[in-house]
Amino acid sequence: MAVRHYTLDFSLSTPVDTASVVPGLLCIFHEQELTETIHDTNGHGYLATFVGKNGRLVILRVHSHGLVTIDLQCHEDDNIAQLDNLLNALEKKLKALLNGSITRIKRLPALVRGAKVDRYWPTADGRLVEYDIDEVVYEEDSAYQNIKILHSRQYGNILVLDGDVNLAESDLAYTKAITGNGRESYAGKEVLILGGGDGGILAELVKQKPKMITMVEIDQKVIDGCKMHMRRTCGNTLDNLRGDCYQGNSVNLKEALSLYEEQLGKLSCPIDFRKEVVCVPSYLEQWVFYTAWKK
Repeated sequence: MAVRHYTLDFSLSTPVDTASVVPGLLCIFHEQELTETIHDTNGHGYLATFVGKNGRLVILRVHSHGLVTIDLQCHEDDNIAQLDNLLNALEKKLKALLNGSITRIKRLPALVRGAKVDRYWPTADGRLVEYDIDEVVYEEDSAYQNIKILHSRQYGNILVLDGDVNLAESDLAYTKAITGNGRESYAGKEVLILGGGDGGILAELVKQKPKMITMVEIDQKVIDGCKMHMRRTCGNTLDNLRGDCYQGNSVNLKEALSLYEEQLGKLSCPIDFRKEVVCVPSYLEQWVFYTAWKK
């Protein structure tokens, strides 16, 4: 069974007077029949845990530098209305006790931990995104990586490789940008795709009738999973990897982009390049796509 983790923070303009704040909160915890345990912090504020018979756990921390944090953990099937009432009562009481010194109040939505289906995935720049994922539709461990395809009500199926979100069925903007957004013509040309096991780039380029597309993907299990579960991305191009003309990161990382452009300038063959910033839906990020050519 999963647990829910609620967070309530009070940022203050002045240090906290523990003696005046804590007694006013204890009556609320006692009404909830929560048993109190005070922990020694060696003079660094007040720390107590409150445990209920139903498995609820509340951690109250009054930081000496001007921060009060409350963490509430409970079973996933606990009474949501009672939990809201408890948090509302604590927030109301703290507003009265800390009147005039509060600079910010922040209550975060519940974080569900240990659920059967994981909804939280990191971005390239270290943020955590919660998706509306409700099902794992495919999972395999290949010789190279762990492969998951998860279903999102908003984005369709999402390909996740070794814990990194790679592509969702909603992300046509990504595929179009990486192929040049119509500025490049592939008609009659020979094209090499390195990777591309989701089939999205292949499906887009085939529409332009190139002379030949060769796709080199190291992991057959990625192809197998996407062929079954990413049809809105690959169409039927992965069904047999044979056709008339084919066979078969983030704008926030400014330092990495600068280093990449610096290396482009050091190549023995002089080149020009252009870049395009595109919002990719399922990443909730801006992505940068580079096109480079010989001068």
